[in-house]
Order: sequence, then C-alpha cells, then structure tokens
Amino acid sequence: MREPAFWYRPRSLESHALQPLGLLYGAITERRMLRKGFDAGIPVICVGNYHVGGAGKTPTVLALTKLLRELGETPVVLSRGYGGRLTGPVMVDRMRHTASDIGDEPLMMVRDVPVTVARDRLDGVALAKSQGATVILMDDGFQNPRLLKDASLIVIDSERGLGNGKVFPAGPLRAPLKAQLARTDALVLIGNGHAADDVAAELAKHNKPELRARLQPDAASLAQLFGKRVFAFAGIGDPERFFRTLRASGIETVRTRPFADHHMFTDNEIAALAAEAQREQLTLVTTEKDLARLRGRDGVPDGIVPFAVELEFDDPAKLRQLISDQLYKARERRFVRR
Repeated sequence: MREPAFWYRPRSLESHALQPLGLLYGAITERRMLRKGFDAGIPVICVGNYHVGGAGKTPTVLALTKLLRELGETPVVLSRGYGGRLTGPVMVDRMRHTASDIGDEPLMMVRDVPVTVARDRLDGVALAKSQGATVILMDDGFQNPRLLKDASLIVIDSERGLGNGKVFPAGPLRAPLKAQLARTDALVLIGNGHAADDVAAELAKHNKPELRARLQPDAASLAQLFGKRVFAFAGIGDPERFFRTLRASGIETVRTRPFADHHMFTDNEIAALAAEAQREQLTLVTTEKDLARLRGRDGVPDGIVPFAVELEFDDPAKLRQLISDQLYKARERRFVRR
C-alpha cells in the first residue's frame, strides 16, 4: 500500500473521521499483545516498528547479524515472507527462490545470513534450530504474540518519527504507543533528525536505551555511480529517504519515481523507466530491496544499478553491551526455569 499523506500531518479531517476505527483496531491489537508467547528454547531478538511501513529494519537485522557472529553466535533470521506466495516453513535459497516466492526482504538478507520464511512464525522455529541457530533474529512481528521475545529493538526514522501518533487507519501506529513502549527494550533511531526524541525520552525514564545509527553508502556503489546523472526509483516504505541518501552521498539525482512499498514491478513499468532514462541519458538506480523483486528466474534487467547501504551505529560498544546483556538474561531465565 502507499501510505496516506495525512498520516504525517498534525491534524486532518481524514484522521479525525477514522479515529473511531483506529481506537477499535488499537484495542484489539493491544489485547492480543498481552498473550503469552511460545518459548523457542533459544534467545529471540525481535527487530520491529511501532508503525506501518519501513524505517530501516532490514539494515538493522544485518548489522545485528554481524555483531552476533562477532559474539560467537549463529543467528538465523525468521521472517513472515511478506509479499511471497510460500507459507513455509522453508529455508530461503537464492538460486531457487524469487521475491514472488518468499518476499523481497528474505531474498535480500539471505546473501548474508540464513533466513527461514514461515507465515506462522512458530512453524519456522524448529527449522531455524535445525540449521544450528543459537539465536533467532525476528524480522518484524513485534506486535505478534505467537513467539516469546527475549528482546525487542524498535526502529524509527528519526526524521519522520511516528507521524500524527494515531493508530491505523487514522495514523501509522500498529497499536497504542503506550502499550508498545511497555514491551520495548531499546530504540534504534536512524538518521540525524529529532522527530522521535520524545519517544526516546519516555523510554529513558524506564532505563531503556536509545541507539543512534546512520545509513552509510557502500563504497562500491558510490564508485559505480560517481560522476553519473541518475534516475532513482524505489518501492519501499519511505522512498524519499532513499532519494535523500543518494543526494547526501553526492550523487546527482536528476529524476525520482516513488512506488508503493513492496511494489511488484511489471515488465512494462521497467521498460518505461528504462526508456525515460535513455532519453535523458540517465543511469537507473534503485535499492537492493527493489532489486530483489526485480530479480526473476533470468536475473536482473540490464542497466539498473543497485545502491547498497549499511547501518553504522554511533556507539557500537553500547550496542554490543546491550545485546550481550540481553543474551545473558535470556539464557539465565531459561536455566532458572529448568
């Protein structure tokens, strides 16, 4: 879906009219979140959002993958496989699966970490453990109570924040903010903005940390686009953030074209983008997540350059200590219960 513009305006007639539905939806979700989840038997770290749409969960999962390996762990990602047709459980195979099979995010992440796709996340637990997982990294699912979470890290774009602060469909929140704050262990604030400072301050009252991070362009991507004029397109939660990142990286971004999140591009759409780029002698560039959806059985269409980014934390030692502590507490809880 393409998110409504009024979600990110302070007041609107649309939001006011939809607020009764938001209150009902929020009450149902809040009650659901109180259910006791299944214990996977190994630590489960959830990377989620308070709101609908993207804010940087996938780069956060990949950054945690790297850290967990440095700590001697064997992480396996557990994903619902949004946008894919397979219900799972299935281990993602980059050579066999496409985004239409298992979703774009799993296909992107599997280059760096084993990924289990399961529509019902409980079905994916045994499969992840059979792959030698010592830690399960949940990609999304913060509001889903099916699986017990030992730690929940919530990702927020620090420039956009949480919009009007209302619950879907009146706003972008998936549940009332107070209920979500109570189940949060740390915030990951991406970017240089201050739109989520009030959320961080509220969590700080309960000694829950904020972790600042930034999306940094991959050196190879910069080199490939150096000196070129580009036509950027993206079908992610916040395409404008991608376009801003390109410009901030010194890439001359002449044209941009946003699409809805998880948009499945047709051959005609790609042909039209390519023709427009060719007319103006521009290089087509998109995100790695979009490229995963473009990758068909015969590979990626020619002439499209991916722009890769990595998440870098301002205080890596703080993140390392947080994750180490959470793993220790998770294992201690299970040991005591035996």
